[in-house]
Amino acid sequence: MNISDIQSIIRDFESSNLMTLELEMDNFKLKLSKHKHDNHTYGETTIPSISSESTATPVSKDDAVTTFVKAPLVGTFYSSDAPGKKPFVDVGDLVNEGDVLCIIEAMKIMNEITAPKTGVITEIHLKDGQAVGFDQVIMTLGDV
Repeated sequence: MNISDIQSIIRDFESSNLMTLELEMDNFKLKLSKHKHDNHTYGETTIPSISSESTATPVSKDDAVTTFVKAPLVGTFYSSDAPGKKPFVDVGDLVNEGDVLCIIEAMKIMNEITAPKTGVITEIHLKDGQAVGFDQVIMTLGDV
């Protein structure tokens, strides 16, 4: 099972009426829950309950377009590629489409999240090491 299969399962679960899902195959085990009190810990990684924010992308504000960069999967947010290193981006940084913004770790796999367009980072919504849910807003990107 690869990461895109896992992402597909998470997206399907989020849009379903199911409240919990447990999947076990060979050496792979996945538990998902929409109950706010369910947090499952595997090793050092906590899999949070899935929640989605109903925020449209992009949003127009006084002729400026704001784009919300959202998490494509559940995991842990990291602002740099190693502890103590300089973050990939800071508020006010100009980024080009495809630039790495952060990393989301899911099941010990590091997933680079890239800029969907050229713009300026106007807000970073998470702190380093914080759990992130599927479709949760990670950063706000404004037009240049």
